[in-house]
Amino acid sequence: MEKKLISIVVPCYNEALALPHFYKEATRVAAMMEDNDFEFLFVNDGSKDETLEILRSLARDDSRCRYISFSRNFGKEAAMFAGLENTKGDFVAIMDADLQDPPALLPEMYRLITEEGYDCVATRRSTRKGEPPIRSFCARMFYKLMDKISKTEMVEGARDFRLMTRKVTDAVLSLGEYNRFTKGIYCWVGYKTKWLEYENIERVAGKTKFNFWKLFLYSLECVMAFSTVPLSLASVMGFLFTAGAGVGIVTIIIRELIWHGSASGWPSLVCIILFVSGVQLFCIGILGQYLAKTYLETKKRPIYLVSETEKDL
Repeated sequence: MEKKLISIVVPCYNEALALPHFYKEATRVAAMMEDNDFEFLFVNDGSKDETLEILRSLARDDSRCRYISFSRNFGKEAAMFAGLENTKGDFVAIMDADLQDPPALLPEMYRLITEEGYDCVATRRSTRKGEPPIRSFCARMFYKLMDKISKTEMVEGARDFRLMTRKVTDAVLSLGEYNRFTKGIYCWVGYKTKWLEYENIERVAGKTKFNFWKLFLYSLECVMAFSTVPLSLASVMGFLFTAGAGVGIVTIIIRELIWHGSASGWPSLVCIILFVSGVQLFCIGILGQYLAKTYLETKKRPIYLVSETEKDL
């Protein structure tokens, strides 16, 4: 029986400290799955440390290791897309290099696909142990918000770590949008998915690349990509304030007719003007965000640019 090839995509940004640990653990798990062939496709996302040198060394020493090195930092979303686009496997997995995505889950994930008929096996954290409380709270609120404003189901605690069939991989690649939120894309394409839960695992080495501000901006990408509710919100707010202004005008006229001079008072008027102006700017900002995303999409710029691969060695 012909062995099935499993491709493992590993986005890397300044992961020089973690890569040796990841390679050791990943190859150990690969040796356990002796009925499968493996390829490890590392994507260097413009790292500034020794990540590229380590990837070159791995590619020289192990024919299963391949790498793509970007011309600059394009972000994790671009790295994952590049990895998926260049895989050859019958099954494709995405894993972080910091071992927060345990390779030891791969045998069970493969079994669920091949024996129980799933198209994709995804992972989610059952707990957020080790995370700052504020970050955990904001993450939970984000998923609750997305459940209410988007028709695409978002699973709380979902990781990028998953094993997919080639059919699912090609479906994800068919969505070639420039502004990407891959967690949402996985849910959008559908297919029969099994979720595996595990407790949060600390990084084996190095520091996280996502601070609170970057995660906040990343969440905005999700909102803009999978919901048009903010646009409706701007319209609703505009209607409510117009209606409120109409009621206010009628009230002031009536008060002025009954109690002369009751409409005076410029401080309150200034506050109202500033408040309404702020709401208008907020709504214009929402429209601007959607317009900016549309502008970037229409430019048709490539999602990433390659500087070198293992073929250049």
